[in-house]
Amino acid sequence: MGMTMSQKILAAHAGMEQVRPGQLIEADLDLVLGNDVTTPVAVHEFKKTGFTQVFDRKKIAIVPDHFTPNKDIKAAEQCRMIRVFAHEMGIENYFEVGEMGIEHCLIPERGLAVPGDLIIGADSHTCTYGALGAFSTGVGSTDMAAGMATGRAWFKVPPALKFVLKNKPGPWVSGKDIILHIIGMIGVDGARYKSMEFMGDGLAALSMDDRFTIANMAVEAGAKNGIFMVDEQTIAYVKEHATKPYQVYEPDPDAVYDEEYEIDLSTIKPTVAFPHLPSNTRTIDEVGEIVIDQVVIGSCTNGRLSDLRTAAGILKGRKVKKGVRVIVFPGTQRIYLEALQEGLIADLVKAGAVVSTPTCGPCLGGHMGILAKGERAVATTNRNFVGRMGHPESEVYLASPAVAAASAVTGKITDPAKL
Repeated sequence: MGMTMSQKILAAHAGMEQVRPGQLIEADLDLVLGNDVTTPVAVHEFKKTGFTQVFDRKKIAIVPDHFTPNKDIKAAEQCRMIRVFAHEMGIENYFEVGEMGIEHCLIPERGLAVPGDLIIGADSHTCTYGALGAFSTGVGSTDMAAGMATGRAWFKVPPALKFVLKNKPGPWVSGKDIILHIIGMIGVDGARYKSMEFMGDGLAALSMDDRFTIANMAVEAGAKNGIFMVDEQTIAYVKEHATKPYQVYEPDPDAVYDEEYEIDLSTIKPTVAFPHLPSNTRTIDEVGEIVIDQVVIGSCTNGRLSDLRTAAGILKGRKVKKGVRVIVFPGTQRIYLEALQEGLIADLVKAGAVVSTPTCGPCLGGHMGILAKGERAVATTNRNFVGRMGHPESEVYLASPAVAAASAVTGKITDPAKL
């Protein structure tokens, strides 16, 4: 029986010729990742177990991005703990405020994820790196601790879903609209503990930023991981950002998929996920009159340079609607700097937006944009569960940077094509 891309990567890292869905394996890791929320728990378990050194100082990355810059004393103590641990262990990829970014934007940018890698991260959106043809998945802090100590982790080999993308997306349709469309189609448990594997001639029409967005939200469909076929765009990105060797894996012709979906990109419209699930989707023409209080543009899902270009392109020469708050947070310091150099930050500020340092804060209701009771936000983030960005009686509508920026101008959810 043939294997999928994900199964091939797992087999190679387990030292096996073949694996099958449901099989339990132990595999070597190329990267172990944590942040300021999950790493302290991992450090506690690491020390409690008696470990005194990490398996490889180059293959661990710690990115304090959730409650940083430190939002309160507890956050400061958490960050200090992992800072001391990283120093004691000699961990090379510890990224302090000033050089850090939102982890899932930073890791690819720093060349720490490449095709064929097996990556675990104590954060559910670690699946982002599947855009590069890596098998990457979120784990708990105890798994992170074991990974830091041994360089290995156990996996149950996942079955897979095949998504064949065809044609080109229309105007104002981005990776965010595509993944919201798919999640709306299969549901938040439609890919539960399965690999979502993306391929087809439609890949050529998707930028790497689009692919990062799609892979990032695979977990919102319940997936174990999302992964893209490697093509020329992937290789060009890797050559620009990484120096370590990589391995391209393609599915066997007889690879078995539980389901196969054909997605015609040309038919997808700008899409919005209504409260309180990413699967509660409506196309922009079905939205109706939804007045908003806040717009959030950024995150590990949509905080890349192309996202800021889209938002600034819409807001340039316009003004944010009176009474609407707009918060923009670039994914990394490099993205922030490039946006400054291109004049995007100036356009955003002149329109009435505020620009934050890279942080996960607004996305998870941590800081930098908490919603009050009854408030509504349009966000380019990835989750809109009850209370996700603040008060349990607030509402979050997930959308693309284009829809978010257009909505900032009108004060209600708006089709950018109608500005």
